Amino acid sequence: MIPSTTAPRRPTSNATSRPARGTSFHWVPLVLALMLLAAVAQVWRTLAMPLMDRLNQASPPNHPASTNGPLAVFHPQVLRWSSHIQAWANATDLPPALIATVMQIESCGDPAAASPAGAAGLFQVMPYHFLPGEDPLDPETNARRGLDYLAGALRLAGGDPALALAGYNGGHSQIGRQPANWPTETQRYVRWGTALLEDVAAERLPSPGLIAWLAAGGEWLCQQAAARSSLTLLAP
Repeated sequence: MIPSTTAPRRPTSNATSRPARGTSFHWVPLVLALMLLAAVAQVWRTLAMPLMDRLNQASPPNHPASTNGPLAVFHPQVLRWSSHIQAWANATDLPPALIATVMQIESCGDPAAASPAGAAGLFQVMPYHFLPGEDPLDPETNARRGLDYLAGALRLAGGDPALALAGYNGGHSQIGRQPANWPTETQRYVRWGTALLEDVAAERLPSPGLIAWLAAGGEWLCQQAAARSSLTLLAP
């Protein structure tokens, strides 16, 4: 039976004694509630905090994956150039994702990359695009010449990135041709490039397009870029 709230109180011997039986206040539920809160706090410290530590290690505040939004689909060696990519995009009015896509396929961010055909640098620019005395391996020079050509391709393509990629890889003359008549290399180039751009648009992580490109041989480019990056960092 619930005690009446008007029942007489027993005399107390001191000021710290418990409330009289007739009141609605009880210490036991309060103590149990405090014990429960302490237990929850302990569980948080032991389980949640290690998880937060892992998340912070995976994507620290200054890591490209946490600052580049959709561009995070690209390989870390390309993301090293994120601030440059944005600056080049501002200077050329090219979409940053398109610039990153070309860099991904051409060099995976290796400024010293070179091909047997003579293409050089981040954007694998052919020698005849450079002015006398220019250093093809200088990143800014390489970007200026390569992205000028890419911007021209995008204009001729009417803003179609797939046609612009075809024009960049196979020459601007490819833009007016049917895709079935493109060289096999250009068809592959456009397939990889459009897959990456679609992943950027959908913010798919990890990028299926990047994974497929790496498995098809791109991994070698990225390993080379990483090795050269390490040597640069270790240089005095």
